[in-house]
Amino acid sequence: MARQMRAALFSEFGGPEVVSIQEVPAPDPGPGEVLIKVEAASMNHLDLWVRRGLPVETPMPHIGGADIAGVVEAVGEGAAGVPTGTRVVVDPSLGYGWYDGQGQGESFEEPPFRLLGEHTQGGFAEYAVVPAANLLEIPQGFPSEDAAAAGLVFVTAWRGLMTRGGVRAGEKVLITGASGGVSTAAIQIAHMAGARVYAVTSGEDNVSRVRALGADVVYDREKVEFSREVWQDTAKKGVDLVFDSVGEAVWQQCLRALGVGGRLVAYGATTGSRGSAEIRVVFWKQLSILGTTMGTPAEFRRVMRLVFDGALSAVVHEVIPLAEARRAHELLESGKVFGKLVLVP
Repeated sequence: MARQMRAALFSEFGGPEVVSIQEVPAPDPGPGEVLIKVEAASMNHLDLWVRRGLPVETPMPHIGGADIAGVVEAVGEGAAGVPTGTRVVVDPSLGYGWYDGQGQGESFEEPPFRLLGEHTQGGFAEYAVVPAANLLEIPQGFPSEDAAAAGLVFVTAWRGLMTRGGVRAGEKVLITGASGGVSTAAIQIAHMAGARVYAVTSGEDNVSRVRALGADVVYDREKVEFSREVWQDTAKKGVDLVFDSVGEAVWQQCLRALGVGGRLVAYGATTGSRGSAEIRVVFWKQLSILGTTMGTPAEFRRVMRLVFDGALSAVVHEVIPLAEARRAHELLESGKVFGKLVLVP
């Protein structure tokens, strides 16, 4: 008789109400795969978008969760080099080589890049199957909850700021949506790189929390127009780089906040994907607009070692039992989360 497991899943797209806890067969690892006994899996805004429905092929019934930490329970053919019992965190990117020109001639419409928990079944369950190549061992004593909370957000922030954005010491960096998981990671990375960090959030409590992460100047978007404040606070020179996931609602302000030769690095569009731009601002200030998403296996390992060494830290808002997965969806959707939510079976 097949082993059963509890999983938070949905069988149709919709609001948090479609999420339920059910007993389903535990998966078996295929060639090159391992079976993970999940100890922790963190939520991302990606999970909300997948639940609502994206124009990608999503396996149904669907188990979300791209960020997974746990123990290797069993290995498939060709994965014998991964000892059972090893505590691991999982790189959520699948086939990332396409983004670095290592693909096999695929078109943009059908890239081989995929994500765990979006294009495949994820970690909001007692067990999950993942590629053995995506595993990174967790040091002894490091909490699984912190490892699961770090993966996706830190690799996204690292690639966006360091690889795509090319942040250098002494530059001025503006980070929007500063209470989000990627943004809380980005503030720490930009600060570590020697940049002067400006950040946008909402509410006095969040302003204090963002400042504690290393931001030098923090704006409450509910009280000020941040682009005007940035312009004044930089002696009308603007910032060198804006790191944005908010999208449509702040797109024009982001461009206005940039100085001559500035870079806008976009990695999301939580308020909408139809940002408008004053084209004369773009060419007059000689701006660069760059897109970024996730990161390479090498970038994942590099930034996770900084997390394991304590140079960077995942911000965990709350650890929630898997049985309360629907509440986790509701809480993240409310916009009242600072950092990450972590689900534990």
